[in-house]
Amino acid sequence: MHSPFVEFALLLLLCALVGAVFVRLRQPVLVAYIVVGIAVGPAVFGLVSAHDQIDLLAQVGVAVLLFAVGLKLDLHHIRHIGAVALATGLGQLAFTIVIGFALVLALGKGVMEALYVAVALTFSSTIIIVKLLSDKRELDSLHGRIAVGFLIVQDLAVVVAMMVMSALRGTGDAGGEPAGLLAVLLSLGWRIGAAAVAMLVLMRWVLPALAAAMARSQELLLVFAIAWGVALAAVGEWAGFSKEAGAFLAGFSLASTPYREAMNARLTGIRDFLLVFFFIDLGAKLELSTLGAEVGPAIVLSLFVLIGNPLIVMAIMGAMGYRRRTGFMAGLTVAQISEFSIVFVAMGITLGHVGVQALSLTTLVGLVTITVSTYMILYAQPLYERLAPWLRVFERQHPQREVDGEPAGSCGPDAIVIGLGRYGWRLAHKLQEAGVQVLGVDFDPEVTDAPVPGGVEMRYGDAQDPEFLDTLPLALTPWVVSTLPDLDSNRLLLHALIERGYGGDLAIVARDDAAGAALKSSGVPIVLYPMRNAVDYVVEHLSGLIGAARPGKEAS
Repeated sequence: MHSPFVEFALLLLLCALVGAVFVRLRQPVLVAYIVVGIAVGPAVFGLVSAHDQIDLLAQVGVAVLLFAVGLKLDLHHIRHIGAVALATGLGQLAFTIVIGFALVLALGKGVMEALYVAVALTFSSTIIIVKLLSDKRELDSLHGRIAVGFLIVQDLAVVVAMMVMSALRGTGDAGGEPAGLLAVLLSLGWRIGAAAVAMLVLMRWVLPALAAAMARSQELLLVFAIAWGVALAAVGEWAGFSKEAGAFLAGFSLASTPYREAMNARLTGIRDFLLVFFFIDLGAKLELSTLGAEVGPAIVLSLFVLIGNPLIVMAIMGAMGYRRRTGFMAGLTVAQISEFSIVFVAMGITLGHVGVQALSLTTLVGLVTITVSTYMILYAQPLYERLAPWLRVFERQHPQREVDGEPAGSCGPDAIVIGLGRYGWRLAHKLQEAGVQVLGVDFDPEVTDAPVPGGVEMRYGDAQDPEFLDTLPLALTPWVVSTLPDLDSNRLLLHALIERGYGGDLAIVARDDAAGAALKSSGVPIVLYPMRNAVDYVVEHLSGLIGAARPGKEAS
């Protein structure tokens, strides 16, 4: 290959083709990307020479990934993590780190490598789990809500681990003398303190106004989000943390703004595209000789993740009074390691803590556990039916959490009104006055930021974006009403709702009879005609007034 452009075209084509095969096998595409990276790398065919360009895109991809994680961790959501999610998340983290550390040491690895690998084994893939649960329509089930809760705990743990290991820069098995414990604690303390003060100032006085100004344009908001994430990633590396920690803090600093859902929805495609290059770069750096030497340890650690992690989740949830089925279903979601595990160990190589052997081992464990656990989650019910007799030990005689009733999650609104122009705004306001709990959605920040009469909850975002729709409480909402002005937008919305299995009622506003007929033919159950209804009302009202004012009307 002589041209980086040609190499990129070949890589993307290979990723698309191999990815299609893996999707057909119901596997996450990130596994396909790693396989492509190994195949085109020097270990196999050696087709790629544009390593610097791929590495740069990979670094930006990791920064955007961590930025998106921080963007999801709104302080409100963190405060409302359930007790079971918190207990299960912390319990699983402690169990996996302690037992995993001992296992890796027993396999003949050094202390720092054992620490990195053990921590990497604790993280489950939020992206994969949420996608699988969403496809199975289980995201709002009891075990789905609990799983999402302890995935948030894991996401927080990722960043804490990155900050702690960044403070140990220059030490470890790969070279350098270990820093004194006091020096490490002092270094970590002042860095975290300075970062906290800076974040407080930015989140309180700078970012709300800046984000509102950027949100006047959807395209500008996207550019701003990427720029802010990459910029703080660079600052994080300069300040002695890491690019990953800086990118996370950039996302977290915007998580409390009303534009976070819109930014996250827009970032999803870019994040996935850039991560293609991270996994290709990862695969290309792995050597077959190194991978072969790690097969035995990888099998041992994969069995530990596939069996040990679900068992500890079931034990904790059983002790807290949940049924064995709920514990089993939630436990399966931690039966794999994630892309963060690989990012974490790759960061350790950059910091000089571990060598490529640790990355090879973690990648092999990731390939095995992601592949196997995907099928475990997809076929969870048949698997549970076979194992149920042996799982009685994980259930109390009286599982009071579910017998007495699990505290309900947050109730959804009665209706979501999409499009808050003059008609949509008045419709939402009048419905709220009539006792209907309304969630209003619009992509104009001036509308969503305006004072809301009657307590209508507002959400900033583009309802034509399928990723944004995933953030709305559709499963808990019996009605969706669209007042979007054009036919194509409403057709896209209808298609996206059908794809997500929305089972509630849908009403869409039509501007004229032709648009109404097109919506009806597309399958819209209820079409509203505001202009026709308004004219009919005015005609009825005026005809009465005109008739009453005719000469001789009173005499008759």
